Amino acid sequence: MNFSEVINCLNQASAFELYRMRAAIDRVLDEPKWLQAVQARLHVGQDVAYFDPQANALKRGKVLEMRRKHAVVLDLEDARRWIISYAAINLDGSDARIREHKQQGLGRNEIAIGEVVGFVDRDQQQRTGRVIRLNDKTVSLQCGSGQWRVAYGFLHRVVDADARRHDVIEIDAVVLPKVE
Repeated sequence: MNFSEVINCLNQASAFELYRMRAAIDRVLDEPKWLQAVQARLHVGQDVAYFDPQANALKRGKVLEMRRKHAVVLDLEDARRWIISYAAINLDGSDARIREHKQQGLGRNEIAIGEVVGFVDRDQQQRTGRVIRLNDKTVSLQCGSGQWRVAYGFLHRVVDADARRHDVIEIDAVVLPKVE
């Protein structure tokens, strides 16, 4: 499914139309066939990936309990228990990222908490930081010992970051000539 096209259409809808759409989706997800299809593939103790809408990312968990419409899952990162919808469990390994096609920058749905992104600061210096919070119009980043709030339109992907350490390294991008 092309989520960029869906989001484009949704951005043109009124608040009332979006509310009606959400109600229709909720009704479909509550149908027994969807619940039973997921329940049939789950068991207590199973490791699963589930979508966390707050972080806009997949998280790893372990199924602790199976209820009628929800599962109780232990988050393997923070050891907290969550009651989640069966629909939030990613049994097929689907890509959870939604990519919006924009001329510049990154969209809110393209970034997850914990990712490393880059931007050019007010002094035209290239900076990188780890996403610590997703706000409505900006992203809060941890850049070295300081924090920055940066608009989504100014962010770009970072190709090379040292994943073994928790601090972020600064990098410079080099454009190579095209080889024919």
